[in-house]
Amino acid sequence: MRGIDELVNVDDPAWRELQGILKASSVPVQVLAGDINEGRRCLLQMQVSARSVLGALALNTGGLLVDNGWVRVFGGGSGSVADGRLPSLAQVNRFPTDFDPGWHPATGLVVGHDIVGGVFALNGSDPAAAGRPGAPGQMTYFAPDTLAWEAMEMGHSGWVSWLLAGRLETFYDGMRWPGWREETAGLAFGQGLSVYPFLWSEEAHADLAATSRRPVPMREVLGVAADFARQMGPSDPGFLGDV
Repeated sequence: MRGIDELVNVDDPAWRELQGILKASSVPVQVLAGDINEGRRCLLQMQVSARSVLGALALNTGGLLVDNGWVRVFGGGSGSVADGRLPSLAQVNRFPTDFDPGWHPATGLVVGHDIVGGVFALNGSDPAAAGRPGAPGQMTYFAPDTLAWEAMEMGHSGWVSWLLAGRLETFYDGMRWPGWREETAGLAFGQGLSVYPFLWSEEAHADLAATSRRPVPMREVLGVAADFARQMGPSDPGFLGDV
């Protein structure tokens, strides 16, 4: 078990390279100021070092708002969640208050949300037992238009690079409507968009532009998606993050 100094004080931190990728990206991205103490708490519980992109985000940022805030990448948190700030990896994944070497995320680590209820998670050691596709350590996506988890066949660092490489327009084909950027920009960090008819419905698939959207607490967006997945989807999606 590594201590916090060993995790933080590394010779080749990933943050330097990540800063270059962020600067070169053509995708609109906002880097939120982080809480250093919360970031260190995240590193210690996850047992990842600042050499990793996951560790770099936790230690150096409060998170990322990617593509006008459509995707929220969690880091060290941007302040009090009660004040409407972006939660940390520790808060989203319900880390224990004090470091517990025996604690691990039961179904995988939630590392990002999109504003329509999509969830990005990093697989744990036994994805099949958790009802998730893909290999251990790979990214998965809970898709609100299918109510199912999908394997992404990349690790966390590859996922962050992918987010910043301008491929989201293709990935979200069929889930974005004319004017989505303006609607996204007006959301608080604790809000998502409730889409009706629901994204998984035949009506939404046939004419997404005809749906209505309204800002609601993100917790509600995730809760509704999880409820319908249990009732109509292939299986219970499990834990989708605490926001």
